Amino acid sequence: MSVEPLWVEVAGPIIAGIEMLPKNAAPSTIGAPTIEEETSTEQALDLPWHVVVHNDPVNLMSYVTMVFQRVFGYPRDKAERHMLEVHHKGRSILWSGMRERAELYVQQLHGYLLLATLEKVS
Repeated sequence: MSVEPLWVEVAGPIIAGIEMLPKNAAPSTIGAPTIEEETSTEQALDLPWHVVVHNDPVNLMSYVTMVFQRVFGYPRDKAERHMLEVHHKGRSILWSGMRERAELYVQQLHGYLLLATLEKVS
């Protein structure tokens, strides 16, 4: 009694189907894939990014202050300064640094329903 390998059971019908292709089948007209070089460098990815919070008419000032304390670990006076900057100027840059961490902060601020964006430092 001989036992055939599993690949014969699985690939056998597929390989047999290839033999059934028409003899006059034309070769594929799809060209070889092109390889594009990455134009940005790691330095471009490491550029500082700003986490910016924008003013909204919905959230209370005390709530915004509390969120800045929780997300960034700011002391109350620093959180209040940023909150007042958002209130009076319409926006405040809360943090600058690597993109991945900045994206995390923006996501956390969105979780508290604050309007936050990520801006590349130019």
